[in-house]
Amino acid sequence: MNRNIILIALLGLLFVSKAVAQSVTVEAKIDSLQILIGEQAKVQLQVAMDAKQRAIFPAYTDTLVRGVEIIETVKPDTQFLNDRQRMVITQEYIITSFDSALYYLPPMPVTVDGKVYNSKALALKVYSMPVDTLHPDQFFGQKPVMKAPFAWEDWYGLIACSFLALPLLGLLIYLIVRIRDNKPIIRKIKVEPKLPPHQAAMKEIERIKTEKVWQKGQSKEYYTELTDAIRTYIKDRFGFNALEMTSSEIIDQLLEMNDKEAISDLKLLFQTADLVKFAKHNPQMNENDANLINAIDFINETKQPEEENQKPQPTEITIIEKRSLRVKAMLICGIALLSAALIGTFIYIGLQLYNLFV
Repeated sequence: MNRNIILIALLGLLFVSKAVAQSVTVEAKIDSLQILIGEQAKVQLQVAMDAKQRAIFPAYTDTLVRGVEIIETVKPDTQFLNDRQRMVITQEYIITSFDSALYYLPPMPVTVDGKVYNSKALALKVYSMPVDTLHPDQFFGQKPVMKAPFAWEDWYGLIACSFLALPLLGLLIYLIVRIRDNKPIIRKIKVEPKLPPHQAAMKEIERIKTEKVWQKGQSKEYYTELTDAIRTYIKDRFGFNALEMTSSEIIDQLLEMNDKEAISDLKLLFQTADLVKFAKHNPQMNENDANLINAIDFINETKQPEEENQKPQPTEITIIEKRSLRVKAMLICGIALLSAALIGTFIYIGLQLYNLFV
């Protein structure tokens, strides 16, 4: 008899322990029973069950009940107990409301292994903001607009575009000036040997001889060009500035450093030139030819002897050439592209300044 009683007691204890092990509890809590309009509250739904069981929480969309909105559904948190035999899963819902009222929050269903368990019901009181309409002077006015703090990062683009616009503008002005003057963008420099003084003078006299301006009644121009060629030769050959001296001063200077026979013919040339320039003297044809020969003789008699294997002195001569139609078209296209780039840069700078200050 006692043995049967003990057996029945053991079976009862086993049944009770199994039932306890398989028990499921669902509990719902809210962190605040009263809120103001627009404030938030947290609803916590907690399920305790066996570790082998699976729970499905209610899937709310945007409202818990009418008038109570769900702002966020937090990711569930799982905690294991009793050597991982039991576990507690906590699900949080952040809610709010924009209508003052007392809201009834119905029990929240949780499905565990196909069986539905309900939590207890909750309540939420939403109050409106109290407004003292009898004392309107206590209300605060509109807040002033706050200025954004200064940050260099906002100005990097403007600074870069400004530094870019300056060289582009300079290049555009340079190209416009060049195309107006019909000059090439780059000048070509040609190096030619410098002629000795007597060769340069003979070359100029040959040009005067070929033009024969005295035959056209231009005696003054003829003697001016001829004496200028002689004066330039004397300057380069003897080293004093004959271009700024009178005829008598040149003769006196030459008499101190050369023979008188070579200078006598030159003196006659200068005298005739002075008469033509200042006394309106009209020389004869043979007189003009004789003075030309006197100039040539003076150069030949006073020229510096040339040394053998003497290297000619180089001189730089700038050659300016008119550009071709192709180059001119390319130049116009470059001006158009630069203008477009500058316009775009200025528009960008203007928009950035407008966004920063307006």
